[in-house]
Amino acid sequence: MSVDTPRRIVLLRHAKADWNQESDHERPLAERGRADAPVAGRRLAASGLTFDVALCSTATRTRETWKLAVQELPERPRTVYEDRLYEASLGELIALLNETSDDVSDLLVIGHNPGMHALADALAGEAEGDAPARMNRSGFPTSAFAVLVFNGSWKSLELGTARLVDFWTPHA
Repeated sequence: MSVDTPRRIVLLRHAKADWNQESDHERPLAERGRADAPVAGRRLAASGLTFDVALCSTATRTRETWKLAVQELPERPRTVYEDRLYEASLGELIALLNETSDDVSDLLVIGHNPGMHALADALAGEAEGDAPARMNRSGFPTSAFAVLVFNGSWKSLELGTARLVDFWTPHA
């Protein structure tokens, strides 16, 4: 695969989590989260989005979100559970994306805020339609996802090099 191949990144924020006595990393999905995660999966499937790899935070709420969303996809991508996605800074998220193999065209990242919103905003040098306004108006709520595209190798991905082509949230 050429390094000039168009690539797609979908940033999915985990579904609504419960606030209980568990540590933050171990917080499970709330009832609303268990309902919204499959809706996000159906929206991804209806969009025709497919993925070579899914990078998922090891936090309980992200793993549960992925387990429910992936059941709605026509094809299950290879999943990598990544500790570094939990509480990652913007720089750490970009560094993680830069490690992606150039054999990967389409990558799904299941993570947390403020990281998912900051990453989508920082990568998007351009945008289509009202996607940025919708993303910034909503604040990247739970179960929302942003779709970004760029050309080049994953190592070349940096601030402003992608185009935001879609933003979706289950409770618009």
